[in-house]
Amino acid sequence: MTVVIGIGNPYRCDDGIGPAVANQVRRLSLPDVEVVIADGEPVQLLDAWTGVELAIVIDAVLCAPAEPGRIHRTDLEGISTLPAATSSHGLGVPEAVLLGAALDRLPARLVVYAVEAASLDFGTALSPPVTAAVPEVVAAVLDEIAKEKSCPPAPRSTT
Repeated sequence: MTVVIGIGNPYRCDDGIGPAVANQVRRLSLPDVEVVIADGEPVQLLDAWTGVELAIVIDAVLCAPAEPGRIHRTDLEGISTLPAATSSHGLGVPEAVLLGAALDRLPARLVVYAVEAASLDFGTALSPPVTAAVPEVVAAVLDEIAKEKSCPPAPRSTT
C-alpha cells in the first residue's frame, strides 16, 4: 500500500502546497493509495505511514535565499539533505523520521517533496511560482507510485 501525505495549512498561502497536491492525487481515486492531509505533527505522520510500502510526503519549505516553487526531492537516506529550514511548521519531517526510527515506525520507503515557499502569510491562494509547481509535483508523485507498483515489495525486517 502507498500513502500520500500532504502536509500544510491551506489558510497560510504557500503552506497549502501539500494539501493542494494531495487533493489532486485523491481526485484520481488510485487503487491501493491512501491520501492523508496532515498539519505536520510527527505522531500524525507516524500513524499515516507505519506499515506501508511507500509513503510520499509533500510539504512547503522555507529557505534563505528562497527560490519559490523550486522542488526538492529526497528519500529516507537523504532526509538530512533537505534545506536547513526544512518545514514551515515547528517540527518537520526530519524530526518525524527520527522519532519513527526510534519507535520502529517507518515506512519501507519514504519519498519527500519539499517545495520552496514565497509566503506563509494568512490567505488561501498559493503564490504563482508555487501554483506552477503543483502539476510537476503531482506528476512526480504519480511516477513514484507507478515505480512502486512495477517493483516487487521490499523484504521487511523480522527483528
